[in-house]
Amino acid sequence: MSLLDSYYTDEHRLFRDAVRRYFEKEVTPNAEQWERDGIVPREAWKKLAAQGFLCPWLPEEYGGTGADFLYSFILLEELVKTHCHGFFFGLHADIVVPYIYSFGNDEQKQKWLPGCATGDNIAAIAMTEPGAGSDLAAIRTTAVKDGDCYILNGQKTFISNGLNSNLAVVAVKTDPQAKPAYAGISLIVVEDGTPGFEKGRRLDKLGMHSQDTVELAFTDCRVPAANLLGQEGQGFYYLMQKLQQERIATAMFSQVMAEEALRLTIDFTKSREAFGKPISRFQYIAFELAKMATEIEIGRTFIERLIIEHMAGKEVVTQASMAKYWVCEMLNRVTAQCLQFHGGYGFMEEYPIARLFRDARVKTIYAGTSEIMLLIIGRQLGL
Repeated sequence: MSLLDSYYTDEHRLFRDAVRRYFEKEVTPNAEQWERDGIVPREAWKKLAAQGFLCPWLPEEYGGTGADFLYSFILLEELVKTHCHGFFFGLHADIVVPYIYSFGNDEQKQKWLPGCATGDNIAAIAMTEPGAGSDLAAIRTTAVKDGDCYILNGQKTFISNGLNSNLAVVAVKTDPQAKPAYAGISLIVVEDGTPGFEKGRRLDKLGMHSQDTVELAFTDCRVPAANLLGQEGQGFYYLMQKLQQERIATAMFSQVMAEEALRLTIDFTKSREAFGKPISRFQYIAFELAKMATEIEIGRTFIERLIIEHMAGKEVVTQASMAKYWVCEMLNRVTAQCLQFHGGYGFMEEYPIARLFRDARVKTIYAGTSEIMLLIIGRQLGL
């Protein structure tokens, strides 16, 4: 029995049915083309939003329905089944837009949030730089106050939704001399078309091909001071507040990917024969499938408990880091073994396990590497 069973209502079940039907019609048939194009077209975002599937958690005054976090989980679960892992509406809806909702003032919310629900606005978060990844305090992009504007200079890289986005929440140094260094970080929203703001080339990645990931450059980019999110110098603390949900969301996505990889592999091993019998009946393969099923079941229980506690407003930073580390590592173990059990077919792009294998690899890297997660966990243990 799922821990979430008692939390799901008839409305949740109807929502899942609607999402599944929509994805079967509008996402699955287009996934291969989007992979080839290296981007999910903005029209697909608009169609998704028209169904009420983009930022459903937003209050009605901003275009949402005030839905709980389970609706976001349902959307992620059903997306994985389409094998279009690069359609990163979850990054927009559950990771970036919450910064604007939580730290924006009334004017900023009225200006940007309704468009985030309709798909007119697609949001990206710009933290990573060519020389600063996990060490956020080392960022070099600066924002210097000049009258009623900030002048931004610097570069960002590995920015997901980068080409499609027209709103970028950018981490900048407003006080490069601050001690400690992270105390000088602020968040500024940069709108597409701002002079001095340029999007670079679409990055050629190992996996997640339909995800438009780019470099961003700011050259004497003049941004209205009114685009500052919250207070100057508080950006690092804002980022830390939202990383709990980001890491839970990444672990959720990875968990469902592992479940899908196992499902595909069980079906394949039951139908693939060697030496006169299905290969699923060879003891080694059966045992390895059983081991993977056990790990996946453990992951599901952990993730569902985290969702329940997160929805209740509890601080589960340590557990979120544990889930981000363990589930993403588990996903990579599972997809590697599942591909192996597909034999030569697993190496063929026409088999979904190949894409799952490629797309899984980045999960231990973004939203905090496995090593950073272990560092956080160790510190929480007093080590």
